Amino acid sequence: MLTIKSVSKPSGSLEAMELDAGPLEPRIPGSAGSLEDETSLAEQHMVVHGRRSALESTIGDVDDRTRILETGLTPWRQVCALDIEGKNGARFIGTGWLAGPRTVVTAGHCVHHPDLGGWAERITVSPGRNGEEAPFPSLLTTRVSAIDAWTGSQDPDFDYGAIHLDKDIGGELGWFAIDALSDSQLARRRVNISGYPAKPGFGKEQWFHSNGVLRTTERRVFYDVDTSGGQSGAPVWIYPDGSDAPLVVAIHAYGAGGTPLNLEIEANSAPRITDDVLDLIMEWVGQ
Repeated sequence: MLTIKSVSKPSGSLEAMELDAGPLEPRIPGSAGSLEDETSLAEQHMVVHGRRSALESTIGDVDDRTRILETGLTPWRQVCALDIEGKNGARFIGTGWLAGPRTVVTAGHCVHHPDLGGWAERITVSPGRNGEEAPFPSLLTTRVSAIDAWTGSQDPDFDYGAIHLDKDIGGELGWFAIDALSDSQLARRRVNISGYPAKPGFGKEQWFHSNGVLRTTERRVFYDVDTSGGQSGAPVWIYPDGSDAPLVVAIHAYGAGGTPLNLEIEANSAPRITDDVLDLIMEWVGQ
């Protein structure tokens, strides 16, 4: 069995089946933050809380994403737009999400990739960005981490990363609960994904879609949820039966082109939260 470990960017010049029954108690509990919250109509009417009743397919010609305009409310404010700059000066956009007071989790390729020249030089994190409006201050950081199985070989099953902030923003904005679920707990689930694509919105608008899980493998979840480039790193969350609290179960990273041919499905996918990955996220949050 492969043992994984966290690796961090060296310091730079800047500081910066059968269905399981019963409620789930996440190993990393979430927080709604200290802000007084209104009721999010988008959260009430668009997110899905149950399991899918039949195979749903929206991958392909029809884009069913909806723009989120209530980005100052939970859980949307816990989703962050990322402006990523590589050592080589290349600029990219991505998505991350708050997993603790000072920790943003994202895809590994948002913090370390050959196209970036290795580690990202700096990343600007904008929680709940809404076009040209910024309901909360953006933060610049140079401190990032990933998993050795990603930085060493870009293995898509280990495409996990973290961004470390110098300021506690989770205390105000809150953060997502996280847990590692079994295949049976994920079976026939409907999942929610919200992030900052290049199209539409140029990485400045938050777009959302929800739909069903199609397949799971040991380290990936495959679903027919509409996404596009820039949404890498977005949270893939469910609402456990009987709960109104979002629970992240995977990190979106790949379009249909990243689905292994032997699965014989058209799907987008995410490296799933497994027990060893959850331990590393706990380590990142502890930093």
